Amino acid sequence: MALVRWGLRRQNFHPLRRRRALLLKFTVVIISVLLFCEYFIYYLVLFRCHWPEVKTLAHGGRQEPVLKAMFLADTHLLGEIRGHWLDKLRREWQMERAFQTALWLLQPEVVFILGDIFDEGKWSSAQAWADDVQRFQRMFRHGSHVQLKVVIGNHDVGFHYQMCKYRIKRFEKVFGSERLFSLKGVNFVMVNSVAMEGDGCTICSEEEAELREISRKLNCSQEVQGSSQCDLEPRLPLSAPVLLQHYPLYRASDANCSGEDAAPPEERSVPFEEKYDVLSREASQKLLWWLRPRLILSGHTHSACEVLHPGGAPEVSVPSFSWRNRNNPSFIMGSLTSRDYALSKCYLPFEDTVLTTYGAAAGFLMILTLVHFEHLPSLLLCGWKLCRLRMRR
Repeated sequence: MALVRWGLRRQNFHPLRRRRALLLKFTVVIISVLLFCEYFIYYLVLFRCHWPEVKTLAHGGRQEPVLKAMFLADTHLLGEIRGHWLDKLRREWQMERAFQTALWLLQPEVVFILGDIFDEGKWSSAQAWADDVQRFQRMFRHGSHVQLKVVIGNHDVGFHYQMCKYRIKRFEKVFGSERLFSLKGVNFVMVNSVAMEGDGCTICSEEEAELREISRKLNCSQEVQGSSQCDLEPRLPLSAPVLLQHYPLYRASDANCSGEDAAPPEERSVPFEEKYDVLSREASQKLLWWLRPRLILSGHTHSACEVLHPGGAPEVSVPSFSWRNRNNPSFIMGSLTSRDYALSKCYLPFEDTVLTTYGAAAGFLMILTLVHFEHLPSLLLCGWKLCRLRMRR
């Protein structure tokens, strides 16, 4: 009798042990895939990015300092109106991990975000705005050794017909109102391109007046000291500025843009609308004339493009940083000196790669389950019989 009971216990023990083994395998696979897709993949992909080399000149026995700057655009943090919780969770985690990994691996000195930080800033309430700002500050947190500069976009304060002083002041209270920024001998001019409508509105007139004053300061930096009234104020570094804004300068379309992160071929020949897709011809000419930039970086289109403007000023359109706007987000890495610069592009993980990995893991777990319950041979045999029947027909 005792032997019979012992035999029954052994028969019950083996299925229990097999279930535990299957559960352990499931746990290991799921945790491994989650860690890879949500954490380690960012290190593997961004580890391939390197700062571009730039020519430096020696001054007084010392090499000219090189500024390492990151440029990204169009994060479009969803708000309470259009933001589905799953969409917000997925895409915001992607941007947070990408940004934090880039800071850790690349160690930039300054980061510029070229507008459309938020998706609903143009109509969000005071409480919704505060909530969105809190999420942004958590996602894009950084140490004191990194400076973060943000440019106004149309989704942050509204298009020209929606823009008002209240929304602009609300934005500037969080991100600052600085238009001219200098670091390591490099001058940056950050333009509120939404206010470059040219219709004489109060906000537009104030923006243009501030840009003309910046133009005067930049011109003063090129004059010989003691030759004018410019000596009465601090001099800017002797360096042509880098122009940063949300809207691109005027171009007819993206027809001449190329590359894997350019606009889709069917969209490149679609004409751009002035003051909506790009700045107007007049506003673009004003900025080029007033500031005479050596480099222009912009966002808004969510796609990459390189354009050479009259006078030889190159413009680089920075693609969106979010999976919500494109499958292959990226950002620009810039090594800048007072006289020269070099740019390179750093791609983030493709969303398709992550989804394919999850799909492959789900398929593997399904096969593992069938093998465990010994259903796989019968399924394969059934499939083989069906194939033979179809071949005979």
